[in-house]
Amino acid sequence: MDFSNYNFTVTDRFVRYAKIDTQSDPLSPTCPSTEKQKNLGKLLVEELKAIGIKDAAMDEHGYIYATVPSNTTKKVPTICFCSHMDTAPDCTGTNVNPVIHKNTMGRILFYPLTKRK
Repeated sequence: MDFSNYNFTVTDRFVRYAKIDTQSDPLSPTCPSTEKQKNLGKLLVEELKAIGIKDAAMDEHGYIYATVPSNTTKKVPTICFCSHMDTAPDCTGTNVNPVIHKNTMGRILFYPLTKRK
């Protein structure tokens, strides 16, 4: 995937990531619990490499590793970012279509899970 001519916003990335089915399986003995969870990992590795992180990689368990070189001459500690990439098994992760509500003026928006009649 070529990202060189595209300027992603945080919203663009979030929506793209949220659409990927990463539903976990609590009964699975494997790590990750479903192979489809690696689909998000593969995209993240591609994006890391596209922005210049040469050593970005995913292992057989779906863990992603990447090193961002320091941009200072000061002696600073290494930082690790760690996050879950799976979603709960309670709801399907298929055909998720995030909705972005702009200009809500701080109001809380609530949509019931069932359709109104």
